[in-house]
Amino acid sequence: MDSNSQKTGKGGRKPKNDKANYRYTVNFTEMENAKFMALFRQSEMKGISKFIAAMIFGREMKIVRIDKATMDYFMRLTNFYSQYQAVGVNYNQTVKAIKTNFSEKRALVLLRQLEKATFELVATNKKVMELTNEFNEKLRIKNPEGLAEGN
Repeated sequence: MDSNSQKTGKGGRKPKNDKANYRYTVNFTEMENAKFMALFRQSEMKGISKFIAAMIFGREMKIVRIDKATMDYFMRLTNFYSQYQAVGVNYNQTVKAIKTNFSEKRALVLLRQLEKATFELVATNKKVMELTNEFNEKLRIKNPEGLAEGN
């Protein structure tokens, strides 16, 4: 290789324009450190120094708490809703099959049975809606601002 084709300069990353040169130390008691670490974990920030700077300079800090029971409830509710939709599709197919495959007298008997099952399904749906409203009210009472809190 000739000298013109060789790279000039150093390897590595480019130096920062606004390098953080100033460091401060803070001493905490055991209880203060536990509280500090709890706040740091809740913030889900990558580094402690960024967390401290955000707290000192009053940047908006959002803490999101994920409640496992709430997530589980809504996942089950979503699953129930998809099953409820499937029942609606099957209901329409069942009525059509009853009309085409059975005599009028037998079809009326089967449709009455289907009607009873439908009333049970409607009652179950109302109970699910009541439980969901009750759950939402408890969630609002527990955390009036919503799931995300700004500090």
